[in-house]
Amino acid sequence: MLHTLKRRRLSILTLGVLAAVARGQNPAVQTKDEFADPKLCIGCHAGIYDTYRHTGMARSFYRPGPANTIEDYGKGIPFYHAPTQAYYAMAQRAGKYFQQRWQIAADGKPVYRQEWQIDFVMGSGNHVRTYLHRGASGVLIELPLAWYAEKGGYWAMNPGYDTDRFITPRKIAYECMFCHDSYPRIPAGHERANSVPAYLDPIPEGIDCQRCHGAGGRHVQAAQAQGARPEDIRRTIVNPARLSGDRQMEVCMQCHLQTTSLRLPAAIRRFDRGPFSYRAGQPLSDFLLFFDRAAVTAPPAAVSQPKFEIVSSVVRLRESQCFLQSKGALTCLTCHNPHRIPRGEEAAGHYNTVCRQCHTSAFDSQVAAAKHASATDCVSCHMPKRRTDDVVHAVITDHLIQRRKPSKDLLAEIPEYHETGKTAYHGEVVPYYPRHLAPTGGDQLYLAVAQVEHASNLSQGIEQLTREIEKQEPRSAEFYLGLGEAWRSQGDASKAVTAYEQAVERDPRSAWTLRRLSDALEALGQLPRAADALNRAIQAAPDDARGWYALGELYSRAGRHADEIRAFRRSVELDPDLPEAYNNLGSAQAETGNPKDAEASFLSALRVQPDFADAQANLGTLLASEGELSQAADHFERSLKAKPDNPLARCNFAVALARLNRLADARRQLDLALQTDPNLPEAHELLGGVLQNQNHVEAAIGEYQEALRLRPDFSRAHLDLGTALAEKGDLKGAVEQLQRAASGPDPAVKQRALEALRQLTKQ
Repeated sequence: MLHTLKRRRLSILTLGVLAAVARGQNPAVQTKDEFADPKLCIGCHAGIYDTYRHTGMARSFYRPGPANTIEDYGKGIPFYHAPTQAYYAMAQRAGKYFQQRWQIAADGKPVYRQEWQIDFVMGSGNHVRTYLHRGASGVLIELPLAWYAEKGGYWAMNPGYDTDRFITPRKIAYECMFCHDSYPRIPAGHERANSVPAYLDPIPEGIDCQRCHGAGGRHVQAAQAQGARPEDIRRTIVNPARLSGDRQMEVCMQCHLQTTSLRLPAAIRRFDRGPFSYRAGQPLSDFLLFFDRAAVTAPPAAVSQPKFEIVSSVVRLRESQCFLQSKGALTCLTCHNPHRIPRGEEAAGHYNTVCRQCHTSAFDSQVAAAKHASATDCVSCHMPKRRTDDVVHAVITDHLIQRRKPSKDLLAEIPEYHETGKTAYHGEVVPYYPRHLAPTGGDQLYLAVAQVEHASNLSQGIEQLTREIEKQEPRSAEFYLGLGEAWRSQGDASKAVTAYEQAVERDPRSAWTLRRLSDALEALGQLPRAADALNRAIQAAPDDARGWYALGELYSRAGRHADEIRAFRRSVELDPDLPEAYNNLGSAQAETGNPKDAEASFLSALRVQPDFADAQANLGTLLASEGELSQAADHFERSLKAKPDNPLARCNFAVALARLNRLADARRQLDLALQTDPNLPEAHELLGGVLQNQNHVEAAIGEYQEALRLRPDFSRAHLDLGTALAEKGDLKGAVEQLQRAASGPDPAVKQRALEALRQLTKQ
């Protein structure tokens, strides 16, 4: 008997811009949010533009092309990733760029070949370049292989992908895009929390002037007005140098402040703000609140202490005595001109000059001069470059200004650390910036949410959030959603439903909240209400693949195979990188008698995630049923390598091995299945069959009897026990078992039992 497995829930300015202006093209001012086409800045600020286009911010996000390609697509390619036994390659065809992935099968041929077109590159290349594919629904997908600038440039996996499991390509969240692009447009309604991150055309390329200077529409209009005075023109634009120290720093902090890249909620965007609604000059705390651990505790051994992460510049600077003693006078602009980044000897001279502004005595006194006689670069000793803990192939400048350079090797290679629920921080979460939140009002709600997000401080956080919700009765649905998620993490679906319903009452069009409500209702066994909530979620977001996937699962449990197939097919149309949907689609197609379609669906799942254990087992089951036993065995082996504690897959593997007359191997698989689940009746019944074929009839009878003890109505076990008793000579016992098998619901078993009874009657 073969069983099917299903996974359950389981723009940047370019030289072309200058050319367009030179040709006399006059870009129109966009009135929405008073933003201007950034091309218009060149007319008055050509010099700044010419230097700014070489900065990392200007090259933070762009379409790939010959002019911006610094990687050698042939060097080090194909790249072999040993933990997943996968090969990667970069390719160029007809002016387009691609990333490819495949594995090698036992016969030496490539399998599960996947190719993505590279539509955008994220990262200037000063440290790393990440390649993105744009899906049909406007999502941007991060591809697994990246290019790193260290050591002259080399290929390695993106953070999170360097593991022995395949990671489904990740969607570029709004939080990521916020720091790598200007102000991309997003679909209506996607400002809600947990919305699918989609981007509308045209997507700007890189950080433009308005990200730091505010919307430029009024500024351009003022500059074009007859008789405009310079002071009137200046008043229409933000100049960070004229802001207060806090506001000035916050222009940089919007992207360069991250307390941690680990699971702790480093920042929470205020629920009434859209993902790209921050404007330079506004208080950053009106948009984002930053959090950290209550105390600096030693992280797992794989991560150095103190933590040093790739977006740590502001955190490290704020820990420096230079910053603390300056009383706010030292800001990012003290050292950095964002319009121009010096390089090489010029950079050393520039930063030395900055240091001299405060540390003249360190250069002028005889003692200090002797110590610094051979030093021409303050930064190399007091702000050394070092490897980051979260992006282990990147080396960046440490902005913690130290008296002495650390003695350890700061460039030594370190393994990538993979956080789990067990290793994540669990404890109180406290404000980082602003350091002190208001003791009453909305800030206390956000502080409570920070406790429960990612289950950092769950018990205390639930109590705190419940108290603040009851006291303040906030209008934003996200507070109630956060409470519902916390109750689900605690295993209390009933209280989660109450919280989710309060969230839906405040935002009936939130597809995510409706799906979470459906999940909780299903956990309580309230399937009609769960189905209603799920259908409402799909009405709210008909292009959300996750909603269709959840609906397909609900139809599957109801036995509505046609509707199940329709829902899963729609899910993969919307998101071709959803392996679970392909797998469940294939399972439904197999159950409805469409083996070819099922095989294609299972292979699609495996192209996305080659080590998807359930899809490998399902494909093995399908091939075994069609007599392709050797191929089936290969897929079962792959499945069990990825998921060794899957007794049902081992049972199916044993069936294929037995049919290949590899009885000893089949017996071993069944023994392993029973080690995982001693109470699996199918495993006992199949083991009995193998033992009987090996002429161990007494042992076989014992396994059949154990299968029936576990499942008294197991008709196939009655049939097998009857044939074994007949072989032993116990005709009375055989007849009794065969009669019980003939009265069971399985027609194939019934036919075989009746034929066996006729044979016994003749005897």
